Amino acid sequence: MIVTKAGRRMFPTFQVQISGMDPAAEYVLLMDFIPVDNKRYRYAFHSSSWLVSGRADVAAPSRMHFHPDSPAHGAQWMKQTVSFDTLKLTNNLLDDNGHMILNSMHRYQPRFHVVYVDPAPNSQLNAYRNFCTFSFPETRFMAVTAYQNHRVGKPESAGFKLKCQLSFWHPSTRSLKSEYNLPD
Repeated sequence: MIVTKAGRRMFPTFQVQISGMDPAAEYVLLMDFIPVDNKRYRYAFHSSSWLVSGRADVAAPSRMHFHPDSPAHGAQWMKQTVSFDTLKLTNNLLDDNGHMILNSMHRYQPRFHVVYVDPAPNSQLNAYRNFCTFSFPETRFMAVTAYQNHRVGKPESAGFKLKCQLSFWHPSTRSLKSEYNLPD
């Protein structure tokens, strides 16, 4: 994933198809990124591979990216593919634009969060039961300032796309299933 000081849109875009939500209930969708390990990497051109080059840099303060349509009813989220195409990544530790701050040459795991907006009084007392987090190992990536592999030509090609489908839960049922489909 390319990161720049000014912020760059994440590519490929994280998209998810959701089903099983309560159509009348409201939900908030968010994303964040966590380090996969505590290592810094470098790319070895002679072997076309990533090598550990030391300990990870200090992690930037964690941020959450709220989907711009949040909060919305379950019916809205389920009627079409949800795309996080406005999400931008940066390596600028002083960013004040709300972009996701990542360290270059480090590995990250995107996480997708769904929060049920509980209309009950004192709902904050049960807040821990009103969210669910999804992460897919296939979406792990290396944050870089330029593509390191000469074999990566056109990243916009179909081979870079990942389709995720979620069957969601409602807090009253407490059941959850997730599926993900990789391109052929």
